[in-house]
Amino acid sequence: MFSLADRASDAALVAALALNDEPAAVAFVRRFQGPVYGLALSVTRDPALAEDVAQEAFLRAWRAASSYDIRRGSVLTWLLTITRNLAIDAIRARRSAPVEAGQLEQLLSTTLAGQPPDGTGGRVESIAAAERLARLPAEQARAVVLAVVGGRTAAEVAAYEGIPLGTAKTRIRSGLHRMRLAMEAERD
Repeated sequence: MFSLADRASDAALVAALALNDEPAAVAFVRRFQGPVYGLALSVTRDPALAEDVAQEAFLRAWRAASSYDIRRGSVLTWLLTITRNLAIDAIRARRSAPVEAGQLEQLLSTTLAGQPPDGTGGRVESIAAAERLARLPAEQARAVVLAVVGGRTAAEVAAYEGIPLGTAKTRIRSGLHRMRLAMEAERD
């Protein structure tokens, strides 16, 4: 019914995967397909794209199996990190070019005034997100808008705002964290 590979530990599966063991590869995919696809879907919000990301994640894991180090984290953590990075890359690749510099200031001012960006159709979630954004400290709100709505990387946010890269990353991360906490508080 189940092969020996199905009963092997996660680390043993990765080691066998590095040796191109076909039953181990099948067991590896079977064991982790749910979490990998689930994460890809939660990041991309597109079932077809999530399938592509999941497939690419397993291919990357197979290619990198020999470099897996159990001391750095569990197999699941390692695989989900690969998946998350691929999903983010897929979203970035699908975006059209980031918002032009001239439009960026207009986008910042309207979004920071509590109005959702154009193209959202005034959806309730967009309005709520814009309201949460307006409650952030101004520097965090600007960084979040530049990164999330404007499609800028942390390095581009740093250059645009004239701040160090670490400061830009902190502002983005802190702003998104505060927005997440506000959203969770609203649900409760």
